[in-house]
Amino acid sequence: MTKPILYGADYSVYVRIARMALEEKGVGYELVPLDIFAAEGIPAWYLEHHPFGRIPAFEHDGFRLFETNAITRYIDEAFDGPSLQPVDARGRARMGQIIGMLDAYGYRAMVWDVAVERLEKTEPDETLIAGGLSQAETVLKVLTSLKADGPWLLGDQLTLADLHAAPVIAYFVKVEEGRDLLARFADMQDWYSRVAGRQSFARTKKVA
Repeated sequence: MTKPILYGADYSVYVRIARMALEEKGVGYELVPLDIFAAEGIPAWYLEHHPFGRIPAFEHDGFRLFETNAITRYIDEAFDGPSLQPVDARGRARMGQIIGMLDAYGYRAMVWDVAVERLEKTEPDETLIAGGLSQAETVLKVLTSLKADGPWLLGDQLTLADLHAAPVIAYFVKVEEGRDLLARFADMQDWYSRVAGRQSFARTKKVA
């Protein structure tokens, strides 16, 4: 089989999620840089890979995918290496719940409303940041309540839930408000320190 191709930018949370899955499985891959925010816009050829012009997109032996959740599940099931999904129905359901919650309620608030607003704007919208922090607090409370006993979100097995959460929180803690809020949730802070120590996390960190 040929080496899989991942299209996207190294700054992207969702590209990093897919890259972490590839790293955890020990799969060599090619990252094709694609900046959807570039001044010249999204190249026309890329819309054949992702008709909505988002990142990442994925290709393996002529099989194309977009949507991070589909990509990471394929990576886990198509390649050898440690399983990144629970074998039991309840574990898989909990994994899906955590991923869905992060997509629906965590990503926008933690990454865009807090971190990007604080880091990228000359005059940050403090109301937007305050709302994002409030939502982030709820997300961290729920993650704490859902976390199983053990080192990872679902217990003893590292899963796609951990790989989904890590890049979101990594972006959130780039700012002081994010670090301060995470410090109030000891279980989540311990978990984050643990996942941040993995090679998959280090190898996918954007080099400034």
